[in-house]
Amino acid sequence: MPPTGNCYGLNKAIENISRLSDELLADTCQHILNYLQGQSKGVDSADISDNFQKAGVQFDHDAVESLVRFLLLTFRSAGKSKLSADELLSRLEESNRKWPKASLQVLHRLWSERGALVCAQQEVQAMLSTNQIVDIQWKLGMALTSDTCRSLNSPYVTLLLKFVETSGQICQRSFEMTIPQFQNFHRQFREIAAVMETV
Repeated sequence: MPPTGNCYGLNKAIENISRLSDELLADTCQHILNYLQGQSKGVDSADISDNFQKAGVQFDHDAVESLVRFLLLTFRSAGKSKLSADELLSRLEESNRKWPKASLQVLHRLWSERGALVCAQQEVQAMLSTNQIVDIQWKLGMALTSDTCRSLNSPYVTLLLKFVETSGQICQRSFEMTIPQFQNFHRQFREIAAVMETV
């Protein structure tokens, strides 16, 4: 069930959830449930944050991440425990008395509709849990200042990787490489792709 060890974190997550309209909470949960049912590659907190801003709800990045993580853990735990919608509601109310009734009703309705599918997918997911790259972007640049390059005006490649962590959240990592490093990276990726085709 939801994390109970950190009462402040739990209270803050519930407080943030209570700031959402029923429609916005349902939409956020739909993103998470789509992922937990295997219908999307991950939960993009940036998209959810954009939806919040469009609806006039202002959260900082950490608050959005925390809210998404809390709902992910709640639904994932309910799926692993094969809870009914009534059992889920009961456990949420037991974990904290500050839950708004309207928010609980939204969670109950969505879990009634989609909980069985999440339970089934969680069994499959447990066997296949690994990080997965969902997007790679790159750009070519010129080094103007550097602590490590001996000669300036050297070309470099910046890579941006988006991947889904085992928690379901989409994360980004970026790093820079020299042209020879990028060529080696590209060659290794091609070798990996060739091996994957034979599996």
